[in-house]
Amino acid sequence: MGKADLWHDGEPYERYVGRWSRLVAATFVDVLDSRPGLRWLDVGCGTGALTDAVIERWSPASIVGVDPSEGFLAAARARPRAEGADVRFVVGDAEHLPLPDGSVDAVVSGLVLNFAPDPAAAVAEFTRVAAPGALIAAYVWDYAEEMQMLRTFWDAAAALDPDAAELDEGRRFPLCRPEPLRQLWSDAPEMDVATVRIKSIEIGMAFEDFDDLWEPFLGGQGPAPTYLQSLTDASRAAVRDRMREATSFGCRPDGSIMLRARAWVVVGRRPG
Repeated sequence: MGKADLWHDGEPYERYVGRWSRLVAATFVDVLDSRPGLRWLDVGCGTGALTDAVIERWSPASIVGVDPSEGFLAAARARPRAEGADVRFVVGDAEHLPLPDGSVDAVVSGLVLNFAPDPAAAVAEFTRVAAPGALIAAYVWDYAEEMQMLRTFWDAAAALDPDAAELDEGRRFPLCRPEPLRQLWSDAPEMDVATVRIKSIEIGMAFEDFDDLWEPFLGGQGPAPTYLQSLTDASRAAVRDRMREATSFGCRPDGSIMLRARAWVVVGRRPG
């Protein structure tokens, strides 16, 4: 992760991106070609949004969530879920997964692959722990264009502080586009190239008002909130006011704000 990325406290993350994560995870699991009763791995599970979506949609035999943040894992363990679900959350990172070779039937990862220092090494780990024929899939935000909450934030910040442009996820993560994702999957060892597919999924999020949109940015989790913490009160207020103006396109008659987000999905399988 970059110097502007802090990920350790589950509660403010939930207010910031967690509500988006739950929606996109539910849509993601619906586009997968899977079946009940499989062994799953959720890489970069965070606070457990994708883990729970897999449990609800696919009734796995077991699922392991791996994340480097103890704070996020504590939040994931605390989430209510159906009795009898075989769920474990363990500390680890995408490039060094704490699982044996060929031990899972489906590997998924949501909104984190671009933060891995070496994405190719991470996907090689995905294929290592995957059994023959296993599903291997991930999704990332379309930061450059259609993740409107972050797009409007960074455009506002960079207009006031040119140095902020270097922290913009749309610039930092060229991986988060269809062709780089396809290439990453196609180049992975033990990936069936003929099965590699790219899909897009889109969701919308309604905020009660601008404060509902803005206040989670003050929680200090992730690049944009961490950047805001580095500013003076006056500079932070200037970014807020500029973002308020920039999101006016989404305002509805009742004062709520509707924003869209697109995620790119890459899917493949280990030869089986």
